[in-house]
Amino acid sequence: MAATEDTVFVEGNPCVVLDSVRMTYTVPSSAAGMSVDVPLRRRILNTIVSRQSNVRVDALNEISLVVERGESVGIIGRNGSGKSTMMRLISGQERATAGSVYASSTPIMLGVNAALVPDLSGDQNVILGCLAMGMERSVIDEKFDSIVELSGLEKSIHLPMKSYSSGMGSRLRFAIAAAVDPEVLLVDEALNTGDAQFVDRSRKRMDELRRNAGCVFLVSHSLSTIDDMCTRVLWLDQGDLIMDGKPKETTGAYKDFTDHLAKGNNTSAAKIKDEARSNLTITEIRPRVQGRRVGTAS
Repeated sequence: MAATEDTVFVEGNPCVVLDSVRMTYTVPSSAAGMSVDVPLRRRILNTIVSRQSNVRVDALNEISLVVERGESVGIIGRNGSGKSTMMRLISGQERATAGSVYASSTPIMLGVNAALVPDLSGDQNVILGCLAMGMERSVIDEKFDSIVELSGLEKSIHLPMKSYSSGMGSRLRFAIAAAVDPEVLLVDEALNTGDAQFVDRSRKRMDELRRNAGCVFLVSHSLSTIDDMCTRVLWLDQGDLIMDGKPKETTGAYKDFTDHLAKGNNTSAAKIKDEARSNLTITEIRPRVQGRRVGTAS
């Protein structure tokens, strides 16, 4: 394959590469330029009658990563740390403010907000979702029973999806997304269903995807799920990559950090985070190995 302007080269044959990626948003703020010394009532009135100012939000600071085939990468961090932003950039849903994202094939994004049609039954949504991902109807028919089995919805598959609990809907979305054997699968909070049997089935399916030379990204607030399902974990905080390491080591450091914060020990929490980040090895993106660009700075 000849190199083009949309081809990047790094050593090896990775699934996903983030090359100096940053994401910054500009959003309106009613508080911009407003002194806290001004009484609250006056600030509210001024906001109503005046034009809002824009402020810059650094959702993701500069990050470089190489994710190899066969890896299952967990992403952890507090709310607002940049987890979902990273997933949207990898999936190509958004373009980075700076830097580029490359993947060996089109990533398949699965999230709890993935849109199916609530008024349709589960089996109709299986067909609709698979067609939307480019599967032929004959292939859907072949895989239909395995999709339903993975979802665990045998008794409810013919009921309208709007009658499902959030966990049931999440299981169905995962089963549909995993049916296409994606080389790059991104899972955003879809496995926190509290269903032990489904977690076991989904873990086996993710292991199959990895064995088939793919990689999986998993965002979850459940550290036990991350430990069980991932081979590598990224800890993000306030847009920064704090730690990139083995699951139990990374989740252990993160848990210590959040435990100290919960107790109000902000100084010791900051020390834990600083120590973890000081041991972070910065990834260098080398100039030889091809991949497909899915996102780049505008």
